[in-house]
Amino acid sequence: MAIGCALLGLSVASALHDDGLRSPQPVVVTTPVEEPPPDSATRPAGPSVTRVERSGEPDESGTVTFRDPASLSQSALTAHLPDPELTEPSDHGALPRRDADGRRPFDVYARPWSGTRGARITIVVGGLGLSQTGTQRAIEVLPAEVTLAFAPAGNSLDRWMQNARRKGHELLMQVPMEPFDYPNVDPGRGTLTVGADPAAFRDDLHWSLGRITNYTGIMNYMGARLMADQGAVRELMAELGQRGLGYLDDGSSARSLAGDEAQTSGVPFAAADVTIDTVRERGAILEKLDEAERVARATGSAIAIGAAFDVTVDAVTAWVGEARLRGIEIVGYSALATDPERR
Repeated sequence: MAIGCALLGLSVASALHDDGLRSPQPVVVTTPVEEPPPDSATRPAGPSVTRVERSGEPDESGTVTFRDPASLSQSALTAHLPDPELTEPSDHGALPRRDADGRRPFDVYARPWSGTRGARITIVVGGLGLSQTGTQRAIEVLPAEVTLAFAPAGNSLDRWMQNARRKGHELLMQVPMEPFDYPNVDPGRGTLTVGADPAAFRDDLHWSLGRITNYTGIMNYMGARLMADQGAVRELMAELGQRGLGYLDDGSSARSLAGDEAQTSGVPFAAADVTIDTVRERGAILEKLDEAERVARATGSAIAIGAAFDVTVDAVTAWVGEARLRGIEIVGYSALATDPERR
């Protein structure tokens, strides 16, 4: 282990010299101190370093710190508790933010994964909080690897968030966004609209962001009109980048500009490949999940999304158990997001 860390330090130092940075510079590589059991909500057992990330410029002593993002995850005992350094008070509740050291909610609240190169699939089940019985059942039944997305219009969200985090789920917040034919088609309170002035836009966004904590990013609920407007998308991504949140595009709009603007604003980004429950029938849902597996085996990864209907929850639960036996790893949204800040 000591030899491996020494070699890593040498290779990192060499890379810094090749990039033209002033030398010599001390290099610190921070890694987890201990390896927790695989089922915990912290980093699973495996190599002590899977990747390193530059975190800022050299400090006053000339030290450049590199950090394994997986080492930032919360302990299983505190996964349901907001990190006070990652929140700021507002009229709409605690808003996510980066802390003074640059830590992001995207990293701290992420569900760990193995770091291996096998086929990986993210499954996101959304609409949590809208039905009390449906939300309770989804949290209790779905495997911990499944990412859960909460609707800001839901009830008892803080309680459900804590239950979901205790179970090991990674979380997203679904933000209502303007579709075409709005307001005849209305996503609900706090809808982000193209015509809103900047102050109203931010206020609506903050209302959604403040409904729960401990999530890694947001995903759109509707939003085809908004996602096609560069000014609105740029404003949204600037806010997410500043707060250290990721973005998941539900893949429903071919005109979405989210990917390009996320890259520009430093926002971790991913887009769904398959919606699994357009037809709410078990066989059809299983076929869509099989489609996601084919995509993952061909490309390395896939993202499938659905809603917290009983039939969806049951189909996903059964399919995940079988997929594990076929060597598929189910990972949180953050594991598949392209992150402009990771090197």
